Amino acid sequence: MGAQVIESFYLKEHLSFKEERLNFKNGLIVFSGPSGAGKSLFFNALLSVFGFNVSEAALLEAVADNELPLDEYGIENETVTIFKFIKQKSARYFVNSQNISQKTLKQLASNFISYLSLRDTGEFENSSLLALLDAYAAKNDTIHTQKIADYKECYEKFIQIKDALLKIKTEEAKINELKEFAAYEIAKIEAVNPKIGEDEELIEFKKRLSKKEKIQEAIVRAEAIFESEHAVSSALDLIGQESALFDEAMNFLRFAFEEETQKINELEDIDIENVLDRIEQIRALKTRFGSIEEILEHLKKRKEELTHYENISFEKKSLEIDFEKSNALLDAAAQELSASREKFLKPLEKLINGYLEKMYLKPCSITLFKMPPYDLGAEEMSVTLQNIEIKKVSAGEFNRLRLGFIAAANEIKADSGGVLILDEIDSNLSGKESMSVANVLKEISANYQIFAISHHPQLSSCAKQHFFVWKKDNESHIKELDEEERIEELSRMISGANITDKAREFAKSLRRDNR
Repeated sequence: MGAQVIESFYLKEHLSFKEERLNFKNGLIVFSGPSGAGKSLFFNALLSVFGFNVSEAALLEAVADNELPLDEYGIENETVTIFKFIKQKSARYFVNSQNISQKTLKQLASNFISYLSLRDTGEFENSSLLALLDAYAAKNDTIHTQKIADYKECYEKFIQIKDALLKIKTEEAKINELKEFAAYEIAKIEAVNPKIGEDEELIEFKKRLSKKEKIQEAIVRAEAIFESEHAVSSALDLIGQESALFDEAMNFLRFAFEEETQKINELEDIDIENVLDRIEQIRALKTRFGSIEEILEHLKKRKEELTHYENISFEKKSLEIDFEKSNALLDAAAQELSASREKFLKPLEKLINGYLEKMYLKPCSITLFKMPPYDLGAEEMSVTLQNIEIKKVSAGEFNRLRLGFIAAANEIKADSGGVLILDEIDSNLSGKESMSVANVLKEISANYQIFAISHHPQLSSCAKQHFFVWKKDNESHIKELDEEERIEELSRMISGANITDKAREFAKSLRRDNR
């Protein structure tokens, strides 16, 4: 079998279990034992290491021989994939020693594990039913897959145009308000017409302006030094010192004072009120829109929006034409896909009912209901059993109906394989019905590794591996049974704790028939 399988499983300190290590083969694997022994607890642990449940175990570890898309989850591929659950202060999950969230782990594990709990209606959801019908149609008609792709492409384009048209109609309803607002902001920014860097220049100018009088007073006081310039030069000459350095310094001071005085005089010609107003105008724009670069970018966007609003009638007309064309293409693609689905609906129903007949169940009816086009097509599917809604059928009927769909899917996608974990699939069934379920599961196990809890000898007798779960001194244990032990366990399942010779003979006959 080329399907993915779980090779081994280890658990430690999981409620009534202390420590167990199990190795698994391909095919059908059954767990049996007295009620309350810990079968469901074990399945909870098995599901928990793959993220489907939450466990109280200290440690869980599973080794899977499979090819999984680990790189899509940022995990390195190894020869085998090792799933690990550790619980100390909190629960932690690992795949190949790399930490992973429970949600992501479940998504990853769902690539090869299907968990079907009691009353799990997943097979009967519209998306699952359509996927099964499409798989059947694609197997029998090579162009069906292309019809699905064509429909999806048409639907995506239709939704894009529909959303764009809706947006324009929404804008159109308040177009005047939007135009006025865009024009108002454009006028507000253009009235100020800020230049990049201008705000910094104005602030620097304001600083100089605020220091104007102080600078003037300081220069007047400092210019007194020039009255002693000649006396200092004469003194330097008398004592024989070079005066060039002093003369250079005095010339530097004279130039600096004259340059600053000229700048101050220039300030006299500037309208201070206008400068302060300009600073306030730019400050107000910056408070609302950000930096001057952001102000100018906002202005650009507003102008583009205004152009769009002014041209909206033309855009709307163009989109309406595109919408009609897209709608026509979508309807055509939907009709093509619907016709193909209708063609293969009854053959699929016949395939499923063939399995239901094997399990002594009345035929089911699968119906396609026309719907407005949506992402999966222009129809929805539903299933009834003797005109009774799925949620209203008995538990025994429900399990067999569900198994019929699983078996049909297995036949349609025989090369997919994987792992099925079933929760008491044969509960509430008679011996004859249980045997029919066992035969179907045995058939499916050619492509799937199946884990099942069973209280019936029929299913247990068909298993590739049979594990017995028991409890002693409030501690649960699991062991794989050899052939002789299997006969004893089947006998117990047939006649109870007091095993009769007749029960043993029946158990042996079951094993002979199902090896």
